Amino acid sequence: MSATSTIDPAEVAKFEAMAAEWWNPHGKFKPLHQMNPCRLDYITRQIAAEFDRDLSAPLPFQGLRLLDIGCGGGLLSEPMARLGADVVGADAAPRNIPVARLHAEQSGLTIDYRNTTAEDLAAAGERFDVVLNMEVVEHVADPLAYLTACRELLKPGGLMVCSTLNRNPKSFAMAIVGAEWIMRWLPKGTHDWSKFITPDELYDLIRKAGLDPVDRKGMVFNPVSWSWSLSDRDLSVNYVTASVRPR
Repeated sequence: MSATSTIDPAEVAKFEAMAAEWWNPHGKFKPLHQMNPCRLDYITRQIAAEFDRDLSAPLPFQGLRLLDIGCGGGLLSEPMARLGADVVGADAAPRNIPVARLHAEQSGLTIDYRNTTAEDLAAAGERFDVVLNMEVVEHVADPLAYLTACRELLKPGGLMVCSTLNRNPKSFAMAIVGAEWIMRWLPKGTHDWSKFITPDELYDLIRKAGLDPVDRKGMVFNPVSWSWSLSDRDLSVNYVTASVRPR
């Protein structure tokens, strides 16, 4: 690991302990499995718009090099590979990588999974058209340094999609009390509410890191239909942003 790593070892340990659960849709990552269609809808539309791709084509992202930071077991890396992207999946938790590799192999997909950090990839001169940075920024020790590394990883004109959790009483009630304490979707302590970032704070950090924010939307859970949807207005709990590196 680089000397400038923004990795928080305690945060890495939390997810490493759950590594074997990644592909169990009813296990500890059930919320991510439920949210994944909503996340993929946003990601694919943003990539298609930025790079003028037709999502109805067989391999719309062919020719694009994509990095999935904090890839976990590969819940986003695999769909991106199926859409034709050349995917690198990076995770700081060593035990996640064998799980991701095995599942990709079983799925007949070629994905370059690595136990590494954004900083080390940037230092090695790796560059990508797209960086997926989903539910990671609230777990790092230094969000600005981390986002700056993400900017370095992008080619000029490249796109970063970044999602996280808002910081307010509602997000505490839903993400901590509801998801961890009552529903037991996640182990207690998975999230640290004090590390949650408001949309305006994230936009400010993205700009300071040298990127131009271009879009943000809420991801809203409906307890009646038990499903997630995108919202232009409701960014009160989960939300996602898109930003580009200037050419």
